[in-house]
Amino acid sequence: MMRFLTAGESHGPQLVAVVEGMPAGFDIDPVKINHELARRQKGYGRGGRMAIERDEARIVSGVRFGQSLGSPITMVVENLDYKNWLKRMSIDPRDRDEGRPVTRPRPGHADLAGVLKYNLDDIRNVLERASARETTARVAIGGLARQVLEPFGIDVLGYVVSIGQIKAKTPAPMALADLRRITEESQVRVADAQAERAIIDEIDACKKTGDTLGGVVEVSATGLPVGLGSHVQWDRKLDGRLAYALLSLQAAKGVELGMGFEAAAVRGSHLHDEIGYDAQARHFTRLSNNSGGTEGGMSTGEPLRVRIAFKPLSTLMQPLHSVDIKTKAEAVGAIERSDVCAIPAAAVIAEAVVAFELANAFLEKFGGDSCAEIRRNYQGYLEQVRSF
Repeated sequence: MMRFLTAGESHGPQLVAVVEGMPAGFDIDPVKINHELARRQKGYGRGGRMAIERDEARIVSGVRFGQSLGSPITMVVENLDYKNWLKRMSIDPRDRDEGRPVTRPRPGHADLAGVLKYNLDDIRNVLERASARETTARVAIGGLARQVLEPFGIDVLGYVVSIGQIKAKTPAPMALADLRRITEESQVRVADAQAERAIIDEIDACKKTGDTLGGVVEVSATGLPVGLGSHVQWDRKLDGRLAYALLSLQAAKGVELGMGFEAAAVRGSHLHDEIGYDAQARHFTRLSNNSGGTEGGMSTGEPLRVRIAFKPLSTLMQPLHSVDIKTKAEAVGAIERSDVCAIPAAAVIAEAVVAFELANAFLEKFGGDSCAEIRRNYQGYLEQVRSF
């Protein structure tokens, strides 16, 4: 199985991602990884930081001549803004006086819980790592994971279904390639031009009042074989692993698959996906996909559909009531440079997280030390399913 670690602070010199468990022999293209990083930086409502950074992942281990070696892959993304924070983020104790401590926690952020947990007197020691800047590394990891899935015809796409109270209509059914073309052309990554205009107006209104917006993104994946994940233990269930990973994202507050919470309001006869059989193609079919592509913790072979709810960002230009951690006097939350709305970027980030979890489940199912071995295992399994 693959696993990863990320390191780095928001205004530190760089972000680092280490991915272990990547088999040998996979084609690795840094251009594809950097394409995903560029997608993350786009979106109406982003702040000034995105005008500074030009995120590019530099692979420093685990790849030779364009192929994975089977050893850990390390990627580094430089923070261009670090040059403006040299003294404030210095590792040298002689620069401590340049630190400008942050002492007013923001409601909704990791600020207060973090300083209490780690016994710190400067909130910056928490917020730098708690920042969603860390997701730059996770998108790079997702870009790597996609290159495990692509040779086997598995495609993953994230897009926006609502921002604030404005819901976008997503045409269905639609091929993922067509949906990608439409949503990538949208400033807010929706497939609904009318909703896009309304969302942009809402973002502009929030910017004027110093407020922020959250929203819901959807990630779809096609080409999955039946049987990724397992029913036999709680921590092997594919849907559980997806929810765990997605809720680890900054500002994520809810995850649902398929009909999700709506499934609780309908009768079973109107919910469960009826089963058929295509004798010519030799495979079982579903007459609907209300389950969102999983049953019993395993992929069904139908498209995966998972939604993630993100709360509005915690940094407000009109800050909420707070208390100074040093003086205990009433105050307002600190203001850090931030976005009005980061939901278009959140769709790319969630897509990366789903891609990694799917790649991990895929390698678990068809595991081997090389791409060639995995391909043999995969083809043998497909024939087993067809011959069932």
